[in-house]
Amino acid sequence: MGIRHEVLFRVKGVELKRIDLPKKVSSYFGENTFTMETMKKHISKATFEAFKTWMSEGKTISLAQAEKIANAMKGWAISKGATYYTHWFQPMTGLTAEKHDSFISITGPGKVVEKFSGSKLIQGEPDASSFPSGGIRATFEARGYTAWDPSSPAFIIESKLGKTLCIPTIFISYHGESLDKKLPLLRSEEALSKAAVGLLKLFRHKDVKKVFSTCGPEQEYFLIDKHYYDLRQDLVMTGRTLVGAPSPKGQQLEDQYFGTIKERVVNFMFEVAEEAYKLGIPLMTRHNEVAPHQYEFAPIFEESNIAADHNQLLMELMKKVALRHNLVCLLHEKPFAGINGSGKHLNWSLADNNGNNLLNPGDTPEDNLQFLAVLAAVLRAVYLHSDLLRASVAMAGNEHRLGANEAPPAILSVFLGDQLVKILEMIEKGVKSQVSKKDIIDFGIARLPRFNKDMTDRNRTSPFAFTGTKFEFRAVGSSQNISTPLTVINTIIAESLDYVALSIRKAEGKDFNTTVMKAIAKIFKETKDIRFEGNNYAEEWLKEAKKRGLPNVASTAEALEALTKEKNISLFKEYRVFSKEELIARYHIWIHMYNLTLEIEANTLNEMVNSCVVPAGYEYERLLASNLKQLLMLTKGAIVKIDKAVINDQKEHLSEIATKIYYVRRNIKEMAKLLEKAQELKDGKRAKLYFDELRPLMEHIRRHVDDLERVVSDEDWDLPKYREMLFIK
Repeated sequence: MGIRHEVLFRVKGVELKRIDLPKKVSSYFGENTFTMETMKKHISKATFEAFKTWMSEGKTISLAQAEKIANAMKGWAISKGATYYTHWFQPMTGLTAEKHDSFISITGPGKVVEKFSGSKLIQGEPDASSFPSGGIRATFEARGYTAWDPSSPAFIIESKLGKTLCIPTIFISYHGESLDKKLPLLRSEEALSKAAVGLLKLFRHKDVKKVFSTCGPEQEYFLIDKHYYDLRQDLVMTGRTLVGAPSPKGQQLEDQYFGTIKERVVNFMFEVAEEAYKLGIPLMTRHNEVAPHQYEFAPIFEESNIAADHNQLLMELMKKVALRHNLVCLLHEKPFAGINGSGKHLNWSLADNNGNNLLNPGDTPEDNLQFLAVLAAVLRAVYLHSDLLRASVAMAGNEHRLGANEAPPAILSVFLGDQLVKILEMIEKGVKSQVSKKDIIDFGIARLPRFNKDMTDRNRTSPFAFTGTKFEFRAVGSSQNISTPLTVINTIIAESLDYVALSIRKAEGKDFNTTVMKAIAKIFKETKDIRFEGNNYAEEWLKEAKKRGLPNVASTAEALEALTKEKNISLFKEYRVFSKEELIARYHIWIHMYNLTLEIEANTLNEMVNSCVVPAGYEYERLLASNLKQLLMLTKGAIVKIDKAVINDQKEHLSEIATKIYYVRRNIKEMAKLLEKAQELKDGKRAKLYFDELRPLMEHIRRHVDDLERVVSDEDWDLPKYREMLFIK
């Protein structure tokens, strides 16, 4: 019996002890989070008011007030059982990082006391030498600083033997450049707020002090049994299967989608939700996705900075909890070929400090006109800066996913829905019309039709779709840190909000409404090419998009070049989101990470072929050769009369197997030569070589390996198969 077959008998669910938590989620939601409400209970009213002013107006608190908050945070954390604290940050790898320090401080020989100062709360100093910087600093310059982000609450992470206080922070170099994902997002929020408040003032909203983006990232993922995972070098090393023949049954019947969730999986989901709720992560929805073994969590909308932190925490939780259930959570964008991959649909909207959603058509003509002005800004931003949106989701995993039948193509376009498109067309033409449907709001403005609240169906093929009071950016990869796409969206829309405001000021009309209509009508006309209401998968759209001049960038390397263009450097510099050095650094880091990912995949494939695939092929080849030899001997001795066609068939089959093994080995040798050649190239050219030649060669090797898997004796094939991995027991 082969090792794979032994594992088949071990695969089973995990017996779990029931944990009786309070019946109401509201009774323990956020219990491991140092929320504003918790802080208020532990500090003076004056310090709390100063902290609130810091949050709303940016007026920094004093060191003495920081000391009081630090002491309160320490007391709260120790009362919860925490013995260590860490500045929790997000380097440019997209992951999270932490360095734990104990609360203890020596007071005398053999004596310690728990201590945590305001200065330690506000700033830390981890070693930065091994984090990617893209040339911002020399390797020998090890110093980096973490600085407290008070807008995201501290939280406690529980392990089996202890608890740690985690303080969300930014991460900067010795000279102050951003080395992380969080700081640019915070900068983009400031730029967005300033631009949006400026536009709203034109609409006489002088009470609006702050505008911020909100989002709710839908998180897709796969689960597989850990026994199978441990036998797959490719999953362990790369997060995806590099070889594997399709299962006879995949997602053809679509019987997984929204189907009954298996008990082993729903137990995992319950535990993830419980852990998430303790941390204040507002998970709302869970369900089966289209592919077998694929699922989704979706949260309620939050401020984008907090949502980004929560999504990072959620991914970590999912991976940890899965292991407790003898499962492995796969977050790669395309872990299995031939079935749907996983994305992270990024639902994005705008809100002001009064609780108004700026993408929600209002109850008055002025509110609706304001909505159309904001909509014009979004359309213009996507139209002018689609290259930056594409760059924000450029990564090796997404190359496999974008353009497949479950993900939008690499062509950026905007879907608005028939009714909204009709309204925009009427505005462009200056024709008054009427839309008669139920549940409608009358704009009451000349040339504007009546407007339906629920005006759009969802176009699941569109990369940037308006889905009613929000936009859904569907091109984000499931493993991605959402901070980068959010930073880009915020910045390009901030620039367009400023443009719309300037256009309104410059436009001439007999009254304000007419002036606004004139300004936005021009923008709607100029950006018409970015709007597409049809099937983004259709071949006709590829041709039409080319006619419109919309770029179709499949390569990560090519997409990332947008970060080096002068117009984009100027944009981010103007809005103080990235300096030129910070932006160029990210280009170099992400190109380098892309190359490393492809090299790890290629070397893993080489190892798998030589250690697993070819030996299994030889074993089957030996069986066929031995069988053929026996038949020939029996025929030669006239012991058994065997039809010549039978002998020829066995010869042909043996020849096919030998040929398949030969092609696998030949292409593996070619791949080794290609990798050696690539080492002489700089990152940009190397990435292009990998996209143009290495990826197709790896797919070619895979096809031959998968052909072998289909015919090699099941007992000799040790790698777990798709039909086993994709269907949970």
